[in-house]
Amino acid sequence: MKNEKGSAIAYALVVIVILGMLLSSLLTFISSRLTAGYRAESKQEALQVAEAGVFFYRWYLAHNTDGRTAQQIDNFWSGTPIGVGSVYEDDFEDPWGDPIGRYQISIEPPIQGSTIANATVVGWTNKYPLTKRTIKIRFRRPSWSENIVLADDDMRFGNGTTVSGKIHSNKGIRFDGLALGNVSSTLGTYNDPDHLGGNEIGVHTHKLIDGTVNDTFRAAESNPASIPIRTDVFPAGRRILVPEIPFNTLVSDLGFMRAEAAIKYDNAGVGRRIILKENGNFDTCKVNSYSIAPETNCGSSISLPGDATSATNAIINYFGTVSGATGGNAWKNGTSCFTTAGCIAGAFNFIGGTNGICTVNLTTAAIPDNGIIFVANNVWVDGVINNKKVTIVAAELDDEPGYTAVKKNIFIGMNNISYTNHDGRDIIGLIAQNNILTIRDSQNFLEIDAALLAKDGKVGRCYYNGIIKNTITINGSLATKIRYGFAYGNTGYINRNLNFDDDLLYYPPPYFPTGSQYAVDLWEEQ
Repeated sequence: MKNEKGSAIAYALVVIVILGMLLSSLLTFISSRLTAGYRAESKQEALQVAEAGVFFYRWYLAHNTDGRTAQQIDNFWSGTPIGVGSVYEDDFEDPWGDPIGRYQISIEPPIQGSTIANATVVGWTNKYPLTKRTIKIRFRRPSWSENIVLADDDMRFGNGTTVSGKIHSNKGIRFDGLALGNVSSTLGTYNDPDHLGGNEIGVHTHKLIDGTVNDTFRAAESNPASIPIRTDVFPAGRRILVPEIPFNTLVSDLGFMRAEAAIKYDNAGVGRRIILKENGNFDTCKVNSYSIAPETNCGSSISLPGDATSATNAIINYFGTVSGATGGNAWKNGTSCFTTAGCIAGAFNFIGGTNGICTVNLTTAAIPDNGIIFVANNVWVDGVINNKKVTIVAAELDDEPGYTAVKKNIFIGMNNISYTNHDGRDIIGLIAQNNILTIRDSQNFLEIDAALLAKDGKVGRCYYNGIIKNTITINGSLATKIRYGFAYGNTGYINRNLNFDDDLLYYPPPYFPTGSQYAVDLWEEQ
């Protein structure tokens, strides 16, 4: 009997030990799951705290920078914005105002001439202060170089035009080519000025399904409530009633650019010739006169002195000197070198022998570190850059000494404008107070790597009857106040290729105009 009792006790002890072990394991499992749950919850809460820090800084930027001018934005970042130079830390509170966590914000301010700021935000809860989450953010004001075409006028893109990148106009758009990016208009409908008839959709086409183009009113393209899907023309889609991008805000930006320009040229003569060099420099000389084009289809008036009969937009002469000449007339046609010297050696037909040769006062300068060159006059520009970012501005403001009250132009097409590197290291911006125009005798195959902006005029080409060119390719962007165009019927470039440069999204030209608000365009957790 005693043995039976002893066996029962031993059996009971074994059962108790086993149950204890099972219970201990169960409690350990439950505890670990609870701990893991708390940790997961604390990690999620820490992320929410960090996100609150991001939204706080977005609010802070909006409060201090929305709607401000370029000068005011620069003043803000040059001051003492929170998070720059030292970490900004603050509480995150629950709906009742009790602190439940904290976040830290560190800001990398924009480099000179840019508005892009990078932020690192770290968040944690008071309950689990060692469990932290980190978010990397990029704040950016959208640049005017982010559309391959930005316009403030009714636009027409003809058959034969291929566009890679977004297009937007504050007015209407007729597109008969191939748009590889989204096309948008501020208008719902408008009266296309190129034909009679009723209103058509703000973004419409006259290209028929069979590929032919109809130049009369298109009823099928007139109802904004039922926009046809035309993937043969708009493979990336089209939109209407998109907010306006106002051109009138550029006035203050020009003044700021002039103030910031490391290199400035006055309004002497009729302009400056600028030749960009691959070694980081540029050559320049003063232009005394040039051949002006008739204003037919040239957008806003050029209205500058010159010989309208030649109509080439070409440079006639520079501020030159005579080198080794025995007399005053060393030029082949008997004209003094002083008035007909060329800017580039070998570009003109010289007399040899004792009369010597013509040279010119070319000045060589380094492209400035802040990347902005301001000319209070017209500019003729071409050349190539290597590992440089530069913006060239042609504008005469009303406080310029000897103010002429004539808006200034940029002329291109003498030679290509090229990047050596196509990875964001090379960026060119051209900003004209009036027009950016190809000269009459531009290259038959012309390639432009740049962001182009014509504040009050057009980006394009004047009407030169019967002068046909083959292909123009713009790799970058263009913004034009009035209707752009590089071809008109029997003149201009047969093929027009407009390719958006993706690098302009994150590397806009120095001091290039931007939108009015900061937005978050990069959000990643570390």
